[in-house]
Amino acid sequence: MTSSTTEADAAAAGDAPAAQHAAPPRSRTRRVALLVWPALAVYAASTAAHLLLLSAMIPAGGPSLRNRLTTWDGGFYLDIATHGYPHGFSYDPSGKLTGNTLAFFPLYPMLVRAVHEVTRLDIPMAGIVTANLALIAALIVVLQLFTRLYGRRTAVVAIVLLAGAQPMALVFLMSYSESLFLALAAGMLLAAHRRAWLTAGLLALLVGLTRPAAVAAVVALGVAVLLHLVRERRISWRPLAALVLGCAGTPLYLLWVALRVGRVDAWFQIQGAGWGTQWDNGRAIWDFLVQTLATGDGWVPVSTAVLLIALVCATLVTWQRGSWPPLVVYGTSIVVLTLCQSNYYHSKLRLLLPALVFLVPLARSIARTRSRTAVLTLAAATVFGCWYGAYMITVWSYAI
Repeated sequence: MTSSTTEADAAAAGDAPAAQHAAPPRSRTRRVALLVWPALAVYAASTAAHLLLLSAMIPAGGPSLRNRLTTWDGGFYLDIATHGYPHGFSYDPSGKLTGNTLAFFPLYPMLVRAVHEVTRLDIPMAGIVTANLALIAALIVVLQLFTRLYGRRTAVVAIVLLAGAQPMALVFLMSYSESLFLALAAGMLLAAHRRAWLTAGLLALLVGLTRPAAVAAVVALGVAVLLHLVRERRISWRPLAALVLGCAGTPLYLLWVALRVGRVDAWFQIQGAGWGTQWDNGRAIWDFLVQTLATGDGWVPVSTAVLLIALVCATLVTWQRGSWPPLVVYGTSIVVLTLCQSNYYHSKLRLLLPALVFLVPLARSIARTRSRTAVLTLAAATVFGCWYGAYMITVWSYAI
């Protein structure tokens, strides 16, 4: 761990741990409020900006705002929450295998169903509420994690970039699982940094029931456990139990799908038939970048290519700046998983949303500027991020 990380930990923990335990309830409440309120403020401001721009860009007589927030993959999740999963493969009229909702992991639709049952909201609104509650939790957790690693000012800048300025950050408000994935993965990283190992393992298991990219969280947890064991120079059961627990989530769902369909590779067959996703070592994205940058044809392809290159460069910079290894490994793993699979290029920016790693250099740079400069920079970046997301679900005609 770097010296800057150690200093941030000391600042977050306080100079006198014993005094913390003796603090009166009012002081504890005040500390909790100081940890939470910036996240709530960022959520409120970024959500308002996203929804205002999205509403303004929906054409007169077009789909409603709620419809736009539950479109594309959101419809599959809501179908699971309403009807459950099918019992086998699906085929088109010609007998060709097609994708179905078994490709989508269960935790988010389960929570949507729970919110529906508790609040009596209809399923689409329950999906939106669930995603937004998960985003609030994610911002709170990322704020605490980045405060421990980089200090409070950088942490606040980072969550503004995360919720507002990222292209496609609008997806966090939609009936997608990205916000839940981020909340659980960041919670796992925070728990591992605090050495709350069993909590970290449980959160990693839940990440594994949320999205297939959970392998990134498991690898990061493994790195955190390894660093801890090397530092302590002894074997302890809690970190190892956390790692075993964390590895269980995704295999459990894949096994359940295999048993339900009656074929070991059922999930992979469904995913490939419906979305053409397979590991190709980055060949598809390389061909896309070469062709797009050579021809300069189309706003969305060009902007996607430029942004992807920028995010990869920012990830490499984070590696060079001595950040906490589990965070770097987690984010880089998501980048690699996203770029080395042959899914749609216009979904790449959405799939990279929870990575966090490429936000670090920009957040640290902005945090070092004067307050006025930082505010103006973040405001401009947020306007761009909100507009980009709104464009992609109102003007762009393909799935995100």
